[in-house]
Amino acid sequence: MKPVCPLLLTILTLFTSRAASAAAPHQAPTNGVVSAAAKPLIVRATTAAGGEANLLRWFSFKDRVLLGDKDTGFGAKRESVMDAPHHWWLKTPTGHSERKGEPATLLVWAWTLRAITDPAASVDVINDLKDGDTELWGLRVSGAVTPVMDLYFSKQSNLLARIDWRSDIHRFSDWKTLPSGTKYPARVVGHKKADNRIWYFDEVLEVTPVQELPEKLRSASSGLK
Repeated sequence: MKPVCPLLLTILTLFTSRAASAAAPHQAPTNGVVSAAAKPLIVRATTAAGGEANLLRWFSFKDRVLLGDKDTGFGAKRESVMDAPHHWWLKTPTGHSERKGEPATLLVWAWTLRAITDPAASVDVINDLKDGDTELWGLRVSGAVTPVMDLYFSKQSNLLARIDWRSDIHRFSDWKTLPSGTKYPARVVGHKKADNRIWYFDEVLEVTPVQELPEKLRSASSGLK
């Protein structure tokens, strides 16, 4: 495997520096409160994504990340192992390097839809939204994440369309389907809330669910299960 490229190191530094103002780490499970109005919408969202039983938990994925307002088709390619919302490990020539305190781990937890099915999460309905030509309905997740995170779903497909969190809007598209029936967004574009300016592109190239974490990572994760 090739050494981590300078661009990737820059990206990792940028994301890590943002962690200082990030949400607190995911806490041990508590009893979240799910409103009566949110319950059927959670079922609607998870069914559209392949069913709650098939939501991604442990998985590896390959992606391409590019910072900036134009997707040139280039960017940093990386391979990761996920145990969201607890851990995100980057594969390196010598093993795995954890992205400790990385707020994007919580975003992965959200786009897998485990954020709205987590026992620790409180979930409620928020007002509908029109994003461009797309009509959206929304759910707000609190308790398990601070500040609150708003997830919006397409009224047409019931698939996740955007996440509003902190100072950013993340828009999801290009959905792919795994053999299990699980659907995931292969393209994410990050925007700034203040002016809707694009600041990153993320293309998910490959997703592979795993039954358990690699042995060397299992001990780091076991204390949070």
